[in-house]
Amino acid sequence: VLFTDVPTGSSTMGKFMKQGKVVLMLHGRFAGKKAVIVKNHDDGTTDRQYGHALVAGVDRPPRRVTRKMNKEKIKRRTKIKTFVKLVNYNHVMPTRYSMEVQFDKSVVNKDVFRDPSLKRKARREVKQKFEHRYKTGKNRWFFQKLRF
Repeated sequence: VLFTDVPTGSSTMGKFMKQGKVVLMLHGRFAGKKAVIVKNHDDGTTDRQYGHALVAGVDRPPRRVTRKMNKEKIKRRTKIKTFVKLVNYNHVMPTRYSMEVQFDKSVVNKDVFRDPSLKRKARREVKQKFEHRYKTGKNRWFFQKLRF
């Protein structure tokens, strides 16, 4: 059987690991956590010669809030712990979902891993954006604990 009917060049796969794509972390400390791709590097870079992405994710999701809780308790329970990480594509699983979150590119970028204070600042920026998104009620599924 010869594959002569297949047009040449159509067998290449499209790029789906794009900015805003929601992924699940598969390996390491954040395994099982949800994250969003901030910047993708499909062809790799000089220091990392494989496909990888800068991801921002939820380490600890907000806890359940009920009507009878006071404002102080609600404020405490709606806090989110976040992470920022460079990850190999082999260690993330893309989902069909995407999230439009605009991070400040001067704060959340590859250079944050050189200095711990820059990384803290980047995590603070991600936390601020995620908490705002959670409180406005957008993408509630993203902030729920993954159960399977």
